[in-house]
Amino acid sequence: MQNNHTFVICAYGDSKYLEECIHSLKQQTLQSQLILYTSTPSEYIEQICQKNAIVMHTAQGGGIGKDWNLALSFVTTPYATIAHQDDIYLPDYCEKIMSQMTEETLIAYSDYQEVKEGVAIHLTSNLKIKQLMLRTMAMFPKWKFWRNRVLAFGNPISCPAVTYNLKKLNDFKFNEAMKVSLDWFAWYQIAQKNGSFTFVDESLMYHRIHEESETTNSIENNLRTKEDYEMYLLFWPKFIAKFLLSYYVKSQETND
Repeated sequence: MQNNHTFVICAYGDSKYLEECIHSLKQQTLQSQLILYTSTPSEYIEQICQKNAIVMHTAQGGGIGKDWNLALSFVTTPYATIAHQDDIYLPDYCEKIMSQMTEETLIAYSDYQEVKEGVAIHLTSNLKIKQLMLRTMAMFPKWKFWRNRVLAFGNPISCPAVTYNLKKLNDFKFNEAMKVSLDWFAWYQIAQKNGSFTFVDESLMYHRIHEESETTNSIENNLRTKEDYEMYLLFWPKFIAKFLLSYYVKSQETND
């Protein structure tokens, strides 16, 4: 099993949290292949890779979607997780995810918690709603209609908590035009395929919220609101999309 999965770290710029992320991946109870991709190579990233015996891949980037697509292009195993450089994975993330993986699985993912200034954030009402959505979707994980109905109300799946079954997703690409809601759009695309969304109902990773993060930057630029509205329009007429957006925008408050 250990040779079937790869953590590909997607690094951008010189993040002070990068090595902490790497250490969490090296401490997994089920060992995986570990590589790093960056479109912004630097001496800082190269030294960390050398120190931790990690192969570094580089290519010409062009946004988050293109970087994620390029990151996956260097993976040679059937299963892969795009590890975000700022996040932390609990030691049993890989073992528990892979133990639930089946031939029918499209994506497998766990619950997650958010960390701000080194402290885990207590479950906000927004995170509790997302948790409920994850559990609701898991009731009928193979039913396309059910998956789409849950996704029609928002995106409960944390991208760095996801492991991809590349054997069933060989024609999948992240949208390279979107900058924030591309993960929600990805789940929408993948939800149309035959197969299962496999949910491990435990918080197995920490998503870090900080001023330099892409999530925070995007909110400041109001990109999330625009792209979230575009996502709602995939499921609903305009008047319902606007109504739902007015509530979903509150998810930004976690990053305040």
